[in-house]
Amino acid sequence: MRSLPTSLFRAKAAAAVLAVSLIAAPAVTQAQSQNASQDGGAEPFTYDIMLGLNRLSDPQVSPDGQWLTWQVREVDPVAGGGGTTVWLQDLQGDVEARPLLQNGEQGNTVRWSPDGQTVYFLSSRSGSNQIWATDSMGAEQVQVTDLPFDVQGYKVSPDGERLVVALAVYPDCETLACSVERSEAEAARSSTGRVYDRMFVRHWDTWNDGTQNHLFVVELGDDGQAEGEPVWVTRGFDGDTPSKPFGGEEDFTFTPDGQAVVFSAREAGSTEPWSTDFDLWLTDGLSDTGDFTNLTESNPAWDAGPVFSPDGRTLAYRAMSRPGFEADKFGIMLRDMQTGQVRQIAANWDRSADSLSFSPDGNTLYVAAQDTGHHRLFAVDTRNGAVIPFTGEGSVGSHALTPSGIVYAQAALDQPGDLWFKTYRGREMPRRLTEINPVVGELAFGEAEQFTFEGWNDETVHAWVIKPANYVEGEKYPVAFLIHGGPQGTFSNNWSWRWNPQTYAGAGYAVVMIDFHGSVGYGQAFTDSISQHWGDRPLEDLQKGWAHALDTYDFLDGDRACALGASYGGYMVNWIAGNWPNAFKCLVNHDGVFDTFNMGFATEELWFTEWENGGTPWENPRGYQEFNPANHVDKWNTPMLVIHGELDFRIPTSQSLSAFTALQRQGIESRLLIFPDENHWVLKPQNSLQWHNEVFGWLDRHIGE
Repeated sequence: MRSLPTSLFRAKAAAAVLAVSLIAAPAVTQAQSQNASQDGGAEPFTYDIMLGLNRLSDPQVSPDGQWLTWQVREVDPVAGGGGTTVWLQDLQGDVEARPLLQNGEQGNTVRWSPDGQTVYFLSSRSGSNQIWATDSMGAEQVQVTDLPFDVQGYKVSPDGERLVVALAVYPDCETLACSVERSEAEAARSSTGRVYDRMFVRHWDTWNDGTQNHLFVVELGDDGQAEGEPVWVTRGFDGDTPSKPFGGEEDFTFTPDGQAVVFSAREAGSTEPWSTDFDLWLTDGLSDTGDFTNLTESNPAWDAGPVFSPDGRTLAYRAMSRPGFEADKFGIMLRDMQTGQVRQIAANWDRSADSLSFSPDGNTLYVAAQDTGHHRLFAVDTRNGAVIPFTGEGSVGSHALTPSGIVYAQAALDQPGDLWFKTYRGREMPRRLTEINPVVGELAFGEAEQFTFEGWNDETVHAWVIKPANYVEGEKYPVAFLIHGGPQGTFSNNWSWRWNPQTYAGAGYAVVMIDFHGSVGYGQAFTDSISQHWGDRPLEDLQKGWAHALDTYDFLDGDRACALGASYGGYMVNWIAGNWPNAFKCLVNHDGVFDTFNMGFATEELWFTEWENGGTPWENPRGYQEFNPANHVDKWNTPMLVIHGELDFRIPTSQSLSAFTALQRQGIESRLLIFPDENHWVLKPQNSLQWHNEVFGWLDRHIGE
């Protein structure tokens, strides 16, 4: 069924001419690409092309607004490896963008000094991940820190005189040297047993080794290099401080005078795995006294993302209101740092804030949020709470404010992320700044259309349908029916490197994706509706949406369709197998929940299963069993591909092994793909290539021609 491209070498060749293509002539438009493909002149976009594309992230602007940096990750899915290059562009001139770091050196996480004279970045060239510095020419690169542990993240103080860095250390140690000694002793230990007295014993993809992320302040000398001993400003705080992949630099910041640090963290204790009570804490100056002030003690739910206004008087942050619910709406809070008064703005705006950035005059917060199938930037007036969309269709990722406007990365279903610029006036068309994958404009993509239908409770549900690339009017096409995870997630007008619907369109499949009840971006009540209703309301939406799509789009071949999903999407695949049998010719289940009752004991973030099922398994066993796929395996009959990563501690491997056992024991055609070195996601390029080969091979076998 698949129409294979001329190989990855074409995409890699496009990466090789990146430097001359960043500000080149406009790419071929989507309409032009479609017209060309209908004439047989355009190659379809496919997964092996996708895996070789460049990946842009982290735009940063110098304080005067002249210089823009961003990073590009290059990937080789055949040989493996790749690297990250930092790029520099003059926003006020027509000078061609160039690599910031000369001599081919790599780096990431660029941050500008307040005076714009120094560019900091992270590099592991010295053997560990440390902070380095250069100027805008990038010729001389100097190592700033030489800490005994990898720098997980960092921030520059407003006066440029110090850095705050995140390091993984032993919290019960009194000094950094103690952590070094213990780390060396652990490495030299001949026995391998680990002993725990409380949870978490493991989190995401890592067993607890006794360390926690803590914050240290490093003073910079006249030569710009770190001097003296780092000050452990969070010493004595026994809690879960921000760490990747679910937290980072956005959850700690210097105070405006540079004399203290505000950070978001949760006290550990014995309740950590079932608590979402992250608070904002203020350190006791730049000391290691172990004294902290809880700025959000009155809120028992999640507080995150502290940012200060330009005048330093106001602290803005995001706050949930319901303890134990990780998908609650993040409201926008403002705290007067002089009086301590806290107020919420835009309280009636039914969207959840993903990030906050102050305008230069402090009167506007630029807020990113999911919105009806898109991820937009909004301008929120800090005085009256008025909300105005700043960007249109598509999905905005990382962004940076300049004195005159905003640089932002924007992607869409048919476009990986590139950088754009728009002034604060917002009335003009945005200006494109980069084109890091020029080959994309030459390829044929499937035409996407958003549609709506009446789902559960006769409420409006949004969905997407995508035609195959090189679509021919009058023909019928097999269908990839994609089901998103979360479950509080969304299939938005965005680009994905893992579940990219255009890869299915490029292989000759039509695609249907439904944002069922529980999806984000449609109001908090819509998001709330899935909790304790995993198997009924979303399934009704999927069934009604599928029927609506078949009635509306005559190019969909309902007799040749496969349902695919990961995480909650994988759960739904398992649920469909027993509660909507014979609807699809095949199924693909990646890291899906098979036994909801067992999940209540086996996952690490217990707040998730307890909220979604109405309590603990012993308090509400019926809630765990009501929509349990394991209770319906006797009705399974559809061929299923099962995939799992052994480092997935969110949904343990036993869930997929159990599903595969149920399939094999009943003689149902099935296949199991296990990645011993992947977590809930498949991140390694060569593993991702194998994943796609297996998934598309499964589709070809069951619904391909």
